[in-house]
Amino acid sequence: MATNTATLPTTALHPPSRVGILLPSVSLWWREIVRFYRQRSRVIGVIASPLLFWVVIGSGFGTSFRSSGAGGQHYLVYFFPGALIMIVLFTAIFTMMSVIEDRKEGFLLSVLVAPVSRSAIVLGKVVGGATLATLQGLLFLLFAPFLGIHFSILSLLLTVAVIFLVAFSLTALGFMIAWPMDSTAGFHAVINLFLIPLWLLSGSMFPISGASLWIRVLMRINPLTYGTDALRMLLYQAELTGSLPLNVNLLVLAVFAMVMFGLCFLVANRRTTRSAG
Repeated sequence: MATNTATLPTTALHPPSRVGILLPSVSLWWREIVRFYRQRSRVIGVIASPLLFWVVIGSGFGTSFRSSGAGGQHYLVYFFPGALIMIVLFTAIFTMMSVIEDRKEGFLLSVLVAPVSRSAIVLGKVVGGATLATLQGLLFLLFAPFLGIHFSILSLLLTVAVIFLVAFSLTALGFMIAWPMDSTAGFHAVINLFLIPLWLLSGSMFPISGASLWIRVLMRINPLTYGTDALRMLLYQAELTGSLPLNVNLLVLAVFAMVMFGLCFLVANRRTTRSAG
C-alpha cells in the first residue's frame, strides 16, 4: 500500500493535456527542421531545381509569351510566382517522405506506442514541413528585387501569410499521402501522377484567361490557383485578367488548409484504429 500511495502524487503531477500536446509537437517540429538542413543535397536540390526551371523556361519563352492575359509581362517575370509555388510544393511534399523513413527506421512506431497524443504527431510533422517550405519560399524571394519587385511592410506580411498557407496545405496533403505508404517509390508515383498536374493547373505556367473552357474549370477547382493568384497580385500590385480579389484568394487558401489539416487527423486515427484491431 505504501508503494501505491507513493506513486499517486507522481501520476497526479502529469502535465495537462495542452502541454502534453505542445511539447511533443515542438520536439517533432524541431526534428524536422534539423533533419532537413543536415541533408544539404536535399536543400540544394529543392532550391536549384525550380530556380533552373524558372530561368530556363522563363528565358526560353521570353517576350513571345506577352499577351493581355499575362499583363504584357516578360515570361521570366510572369513565371516567378509559379516557380515560388513549385519550391514550396517540392519542399512541403518531399519533407513528408520522412513519415515513410521514420516508419522504416522504427522511429514512428516508438512515437505511436509512447503516451503521446496522435494530434501531437500530426501537428508536429505538418507544422515542421510547413515551416521548412515557407523558409525555402522566402529564400527564393531574395531574387524578387532583380525583377523590380519591391515590398511594403503590409505586402511582405501578406506574402509570407500566403506562402505559409500554401505550404501548410501542401504539407498536410503530403502527410495524408505518406501516412499509409510503406514505400518511397509509391510516394513518388503518386507525386508524379497527382501533384505535378496540380501545379501545372494552378496558373503558374499560363494564365487562366487564355485557357480553354474545361481547363479553366479545372483551374478554378484547384486550390493552388488561388495561392498563385494571390502571390502574383501581391508581388506585382496588379490584378490580371481572371484574377479574384485578394481576400477571396486568402479565404479559399485558409479553408483549404483547415480541410487538409482535419483530414490528416482522420487519416492518422483511422490507421491507429486498424492497427489496434
